[in-house]
Amino acid sequence: SPMSPHPPEELPGFYYDPEKNRYFRLLPGHNNHNPLTKDSIQHKAMECKRLRLLEEEEKQNQKTARAGLNSSVLLQKRQLGLLSSTSYCRYIHELKVNCMQRRKIEIHSPDSSVAGTNNFKIIVADVACERIFTVNDVEHGGCKYGIINLSGLGKESLTVEMYDNLYFTNRKVNSVCWASLTHPDSHLCLMGIAETPGCASLLPASLFSSTNPGDRPGMLCSFKISTAWSCAWCLNPQADNCFSTGLTRRVLVTNVVTGHRQTFGTSSDVLAQQFATQTPVLYNGCRSGEIFSIDVRQRNRKGQSWKATRLFHGSAVTSIHLMEAEHYLMAADMAGKIKLWDLRTTKCVKQYKGHYNEYALLPLHVNEEEGLLIAVGQDCYTRIWSLQDAHLLRTIPSPHPSSKDAIPSVVFSSRLGGSRGVPGLLMAVKQDLYHFSYN
Repeated sequence: SPMSPHPPEELPGFYYDPEKNRYFRLLPGHNNHNPLTKDSIQHKAMECKRLRLLEEEEKQNQKTARAGLNSSVLLQKRQLGLLSSTSYCRYIHELKVNCMQRRKIEIHSPDSSVAGTNNFKIIVADVACERIFTVNDVEHGGCKYGIINLSGLGKESLTVEMYDNLYFTNRKVNSVCWASLTHPDSHLCLMGIAETPGCASLLPASLFSSTNPGDRPGMLCSFKISTAWSCAWCLNPQADNCFSTGLTRRVLVTNVVTGHRQTFGTSSDVLAQQFATQTPVLYNGCRSGEIFSIDVRQRNRKGQSWKATRLFHGSAVTSIHLMEAEHYLMAADMAGKIKLWDLRTTKCVKQYKGHYNEYALLPLHVNEEEGLLIAVGQDCYTRIWSLQDAHLLRTIPSPHPSSKDAIPSVVFSSRLGGSRGVPGLLMAVKQDLYHFSYN
């Protein structure tokens, strides 16, 4: 048959085309004139799959996730005692997640140079989800930073205001986090590579407001460092006003007010960091696959005797997330594994399957209120799992063809735009911003 489901055996140096039902010779290397390199074949297959999924999503717009899955039937079964409360919750979430539809957001900007000209690279929401900090790649190299105000994401309109700042454009940014110095989310930590060495900066968020530029506060602190991979702000009062920086083979904890700095040597690059809030403890995920914690109250010790909890992944750890009760930690690595660890027994208690990663620093997004885990893979698919039973609820194809520079950056919240906001997923990819409503 012309569409043979199983290609005949692999022949070295040849490629089997199922449409034409015959073999073609593969030429070595990335020869532009040869359409049959392994990469291009793989890329074509991925693009076909993405387009097919997008088409299915169009068709499925009003249909439910799967037959028999609608809220009234579920409620009935729950009341008849045919569904446990955990199953009921999971099905309701699956229903909501599968009914999310993509809508494009209009980006308005007081400074007309901003909107829709540069590719989004990172978007990070503040705690209240009222503002999104954006890092955009600029065509001639370097990055541009902006703040998007989400208050316009009302029920009717889908418009947001974007303010940018033209001070800092020569740095490639690896990592960003919001910092609460004078009030919640008042500042931003940026870890970047300038030409080399790298640079760590703490900026007031008010730099991005549209007020008179004359009364703008300056940068709070900025210092040169070796390549920085990650950063985290501490909300525990015992290590007040501190932020950490994950560097090549060391961790730096800086007090922004006193300027006091502590260094902890590590045997590997620190790619992911998060502070606990109940204790002054910093969790670190390394390129070696190790995850360990540091109590930042202790003074520097020789060797690595300060390492507390230690967990091990088989591949470089790219993202960690401490759960609210702080007994569990979620971690993702470069083999695409996502594991939930119990910090008391140091055992892996759950695995979330389907994520794809080989080399990228990709974040995890956990929303405990809705019971969801969200991660974007290197294949540009956004996947949503149920936290409770690790069930993959939905795989969202990217609206753009997949490539290294088009991996979507996402934010999920029960209240996008603040306390009276709308629940949903925001997706930034290329120059566009999309909203998937969740209700």
